[in-house]
Amino acid sequence: MPIQKESRLLKIGVLGAGPIAQIAHFDACKKAKNVELYAICDQSKHLLERMSILHEPQKTFTDFAEMLQDPELEAVIIATSDAFHVPLGKLALAAGKHVFVEKPLGLNIEECEELAAQVKASGLTFQVGTNRRFDPALSYARAFIREELGELMALKAWYCDSVHRYTMTDNLQAQAFTSPDAKKPLENPKADKQRYFLLTHGSHLVDGARFLAGSIVRVQTQLVKKFGAYCWFVACEFENGSVGQLDLTVAVRVDFEEGFRVYGEYGSVNGRMHLPWFHKAGEVECFSTKDDLYRRPLGQDAYTYKLQLEHFAEVILDKKAQQGATVEDGLAAMRAMVAISRSAESGDWVNLNDVSGGV
Repeated sequence: MPIQKESRLLKIGVLGAGPIAQIAHFDACKKAKNVELYAICDQSKHLLERMSILHEPQKTFTDFAEMLQDPELEAVIIATSDAFHVPLGKLALAAGKHVFVEKPLGLNIEECEELAAQVKASGLTFQVGTNRRFDPALSYARAFIREELGELMALKAWYCDSVHRYTMTDNLQAQAFTSPDAKKPLENPKADKQRYFLLTHGSHLVDGARFLAGSIVRVQTQLVKKFGAYCWFVACEFENGSVGQLDLTVAVRVDFEEGFRVYGEYGSVNGRMHLPWFHKAGEVECFSTKDDLYRRPLGQDAYTYKLQLEHFAEVILDKKAQQGATVEDGLAAMRAMVAISRSAESGDWVNLNDVSGGV
C-alpha cells in the first residue's frame, strides 16, 4: 500500500551515510508518517551521491556546520561512529536543532553529563536510539507492569548475540555501500572487543531493564572470557527495592536470543524478542492474578526504527510525552555499563553514582 504521510512533517537531516543509516534510518524516515528525509550529510562525496540517488532528499551536504545553518532543517539524526556522538550532538543543539542520536550516547560519563546539561538548557528534544523500547511486546509489558503487576520483586533479562547472527542479517539487509574516504575515529572501536560488545549490545540490555523495572542503583558482575566469547552475569538492585539478573553473552553457540522475565505482586511477565531486522513484534505473555489469565498481544507493527522516529516527531510536533530514551536515560545507561565494567574488574558491588570515566 502507498505510504500515507501526514500534512505536517518534521524535516530531518541524517548525518552519516554509513551502514546504520543505509540499513535503518533512511528507509525509516521515508516510511514514517510524520517525517521527511529533508537532507543527507556525509563528507564522502561518492557515498553522498549514491545515497542521494537512492533516497532523494531535498538537499545534500558534505559539511555538517553548513547543514545546521539551513533554517528549514528542524532535527538531525546522528548516525556516526560512537566517538562522534557527543561533540556532534553539542553542535546540533547549539544550532537550535532537535537531536536523535544512535546508541550508546557517548564513550564516557563526563562527556555524557556535559551533553545532558546542554540538552536541559536548550529545551530541545533529544532522543537516544535504543529502538527496542518501540517493540510492541516491550511496550505492552511495560504498561502491564505499571498498571497491573503491583509491587515489583525481580527481573531477569538477557541479550545473547549468536555466532549465526550475521548469516541472518546478511540475508535480511541490503548490501551497504562503503567509501574509503568516510570519516572514522582515530582508534578502531572494534579493536577492543570486550569494550565494543559491552557498549554496543549492553546499551540495549541495560536500557531494556531500566525501561521495565526502573533505575538501577548498584551492580555486581562476573565476566568470563573463553574461545573468543564474552559473558557478563550481572546482579543488580533497582531503586524500587527489586532485584535483577542481567546476562550479556557475545556470542552464544545457538540462535540469537533476547528476552526478560518479571515477577510482581499480582502477576508475572515473560518476553522474548526477535532479531530486530525481522521487524517482527516480540512474544510476550502477561499473567494476572486478577483473573488468572494470560494476555498475549499479536500482529502489531514492529518496524521499531520507523516507530521511534515517528515518536520523536510526535514529541516535537504534538508535544507528546517522551517514551523514547532521553539524554538522561542515555547517561544512566552509560553509568550502568561503566559500573558493570568496574565490577567485572574487582568482583565487588559498585554503586552507579560512584563511577566515572568510560568502559
